[in-house]
Parts: sequence; C-alpha cells; structure tokens
Amino acid sequence: MFRRNLLSTLILLLFVGALSAQDSWSLQQCLEYARQNNISVKQAQATIQSNELSLKQSQFNRLPSVNANASYGRNFGLSLDYLTNSFQNQSSGYSSIGASAGVTVFAGNQINNGIKQNKMLLEASKLDASSTVNTLALNVATAYLNILLGEEQLANARKQLELTQAQLDQIDRLIRAGSRPENERYDLLAQIARNEQTIIDAENTISIGYLNLKQLMNVDQNTDIRIQRPEVNAPTENPDEFVLNEVYTSALGTQPQIRATDLRLEGAQVGVDLARGALYPTLSIFGNLDTRYSTEGRRIVDTRIQRAEQTIYLDDVPYTFGVDQEVNVFDNNPYFDQLRENFGQSFGVSLRIPIFNNLQNVIGVQRAQVTVLTTEVQNQQVRQQLKTDIQQAIASARAAKRSYDAALRSVDASQIAFDNAQTRFELGALNTFDYTTARNNLDQAQISLIRAKYQYFFNVKVVEFYLGREIKID
Repeated sequence: MFRRNLLSTLILLLFVGALSAQDSWSLQQCLEYARQNNISVKQAQATIQSNELSLKQSQFNRLPSVNANASYGRNFGLSLDYLTNSFQNQSSGYSSIGASAGVTVFAGNQINNGIKQNKMLLEASKLDASSTVNTLALNVATAYLNILLGEEQLANARKQLELTQAQLDQIDRLIRAGSRPENERYDLLAQIARNEQTIIDAENTISIGYLNLKQLMNVDQNTDIRIQRPEVNAPTENPDEFVLNEVYTSALGTQPQIRATDLRLEGAQVGVDLARGALYPTLSIFGNLDTRYSTEGRRIVDTRIQRAEQTIYLDDVPYTFGVDQEVNVFDNNPYFDQLRENFGQSFGVSLRIPIFNNLQNVIGVQRAQVTVLTTEVQNQQVRQQLKTDIQQAIASARAAKRSYDAALRSVDASQIAFDNAQTRFELGALNTFDYTTARNNLDQAQISLIRAKYQYFFNVKVVEFYLGREIKID
C-alpha cells in the first residue's frame, strides 16, 4: 500500500511539473493527466478499494475468532465471593482474565458464497472504473476538438478581417480618386464589424473549450495551458459502410459496462444461495480459557495443635476435659498463585438450528430473488442503451458526412460566386453591397465547412470507439 501511494504521488508530481513546464499538450497527454486527476475516476478507484476490503473480510471469515478479556472490580457490603463461594460483609476486590476462540465449521456455505459474490462485485467495480475512464476520454476529446475548432475558426476569421480591411483601404483610395461613391465604404465597415464579431465568437469557443478541458483534467482554472494543434482532416472511412450488428457485437466485447452488468447479475444469483444459507444449521467449535483472583483469597501456610475444652453429660452430670485439635493457619494467597490455581479450560461444539425467526430468512431469500430480477432488467437496459447509442452514433456519422459533403459543395459554389463578384467589382460593374454579400456567403460557407469537418471527424471517432479503437488524432 505504501509503495502504491508513493508511486501515485510521484506520478502526480511529474504531471504537475509537466503541466507548468511544457509548452503544449497533446490529446494523449490530456487524457493521461485526466485519468490521474479526474474526480470521477478517483471516486471509482475508491469504490474499488472499498470492494477489495469487503473481499478480504469475507475471506478472513474462514479464520477463527480469538478474543481476550480482563476485568477488575470491588464489592461493598454483603456480597458473594465467587472464589470462596461464601458471603462476605466487607469490601473486597476481584479480577478475572480469560480468552476465547471459535471457528465456524458449517454455515450453509455462506462464507464461500460471500467470497464468490465479493469477487464478482470487485471485478465489476474495476470495469465500472474502466467505463468511467472511457466516458472521460470521450469528454476530453470533445473539449480538445472544440478548442481546435475554435482556433481554426479564429484563424479563418482573422484572415477574413485582414482581407476586408485591405478591401476597405482600396475603396478609400478609389473614393479619394473620385472613382467610387463615399457611401460604398459603409458596407465594408459593416463587414469589418461582422468579422470582428466572428473573431469574438471563436475566442469564446476557445475559452469555453479550455474551461471544459481544465475541469475534466481537474486543473486549476488560473493555470495557463495550451494544446497542440495537429492537422484535423476529414475521415477517410465511409460511415455508410458501418454495419450496426458488427459494431454492436464488437462493443459487447470491448465496452466494460457490459461485462460489469453481467458480473453483477452473476453476483445477484450467488446472493440467492447466500441468503438460503441462513436456513441451514450453523456448526461451530469453541474453546475458553479463564482464571480469577480475589483479595479475600486465602491459602494454608501452617497447621498447629490447639487445646480446646469439650463438655459431655452423663446422667445429667457435666464432665469437662481438654481435647487437642489441629487448626489450619491461613494467609493471603498471592495474585499469581491464585491465577495459576484457578486456571480453567473448556471447549465444545455449538449447533444453532434456525426454526422460526419471524420469517426473516425466508424474506431474505425472496429479496435476493427480486434482486436477481432487478439486475436482469438493468442488464437488458444497459445492452439496449448501448445499442441505441451505437445506432445514434452511426446515424450521426452518416449525417455528418452528408453535411460535410454539402458544405464542400457550398464552399466551391460560394468561392466561384465570390471570384466572379470580385472581378466585376474591380471592373466597376458591381457595387460594394453586392460584393460584401458574396463575401459574406463565402465566409459563412467556410465557417460551416470547418464545423462540418470537426463534427464529421468526431462522430466517426465515436463509432471507432465502439469498435474498440483508441481515441486519437492522427
């Protein structure tokens, strides 16, 4: 345990040092740091430790129980001296020391079933922790991609602002030359304002993305971190080729929550046998050791001859004569001598047969059977939810591909329209309003393309996750 805690501390220190030293974080580094520090993951690990202790306790139930006891007290007034078995009307002290041991030989197989059930619950909690890590990985990837989306939108918006500003400078020169009316610059000023708003929206997307990422990683919000900016390209895998049954079958073998619910169902079934064990007799072996001491304890230290007068009557005439008697001389019996002399032992066999206990044992079996039914329903719900999530993921990936393809066509068309508008504008055949309209259409198409690309990328990654593949950005 000490080595495990020391290792965890060293890993945490290394991550904290890396957090303050490195310039940028990759997705894998963010995932690993989140696994080490996320609160939900720590809670899952605490549950594992609790179940480990439960398993140890059930295993130790096979061992004998050994207990020692000691007591000391005083009697006042008339009381029974349990050592001399006589009543004494005086103050006296007493003490006792003892030890007892017992071991269960048979208890309806409850100990074995308890161990079996706790092993299943422990393994299920480990799988729950893995499921928590998987969910965390998806959330971290989502936050990471949102930051990349915001940064790409920000770069595009700044580029558009530079182009609009350059166009405004050109219009100003033409206005000063008298070849353009002055009111044409207002359309470009409005376009600059829209570009600036797009920049602010992208900056907000980045800020929110970093906020979510720091929360998932359990990093202080005042800590400045920056992520790496890998190139995110549209997936080459065609979502239309995903087959629901194939993905679902793969997920059944890779998603830990499925195995966890199966183990809980098996554990609930063992729980029925565990509850039935209370209906059987319990056979135990026990043994006891005890000794005691009293301040009134006495021992014979000597004997002496004592002459005593004795009177008898013959024909109503008393005759007195002396008789020698042997008298014991007593002294206080020492403490350890009393403990040795009063040392006793006992052992035996105990059989407890349940006959009628207000139907508690019968109700316990019925409750365990209801737990099995409840767990079976939960098992089906988890499988159904997994299948629903996969259906949604495949549908979302296919829809994202269609949106991405449409966005590509929209950018191509908007680019052609804008190129034509720019040519006509430079020739003086198009006013500024129509020019900025064509420019706005191109900007919106490019923004939509960026969003569609990231949505397409993420949705495909979700399906790949159900196929058991690692979440990463190539």
